Amino acid sequence: MATNRTDFKQSTQERRYRKFSHTFKLSKVREIEQGKTTVSQVSKAYEVTDTAVYNWIKKYGQMKKPERTVVESKSDTGKILALQKRVAELERMLGQKQIEIEFKDKMIDLAEQTYGVDIKKKSTKKR
Repeated sequence: MATNRTDFKQSTQERRYRKFSHTFKLSKVREIEQGKTTVSQVSKAYEVTDTAVYNWIKKYGQMKKPERTVVESKSDTGKILALQKRVAELERMLGQKQIEIEFKDKMIDLAEQTYGVDIKKKSTKKR
């Protein structure tokens, strides 16, 4: 008589409270590390989440994840610093030009008041 996997299917409540032994988890992790099976296959076969299997690997696994290293060349760093310096210089120049414009506008306003002449003529061309 052939048995089907669905014959052994557990309810969510039953799956929630079951415990896997240390040796069982260790054996499944070794199988994954040796390439005999995958995380998703173990997950499906024993009706556990992928996250649980990854936790087993983290706890019982021999292979450690390599640390991520960010490689940044000196030229990139130099370029970024040079561009930041240039932006600061341009912002300073822009500020100076804005001050000059405001100064000239104020001088024109004072001259208009002092001499009673409209220096800033409004262009009202009629055609």
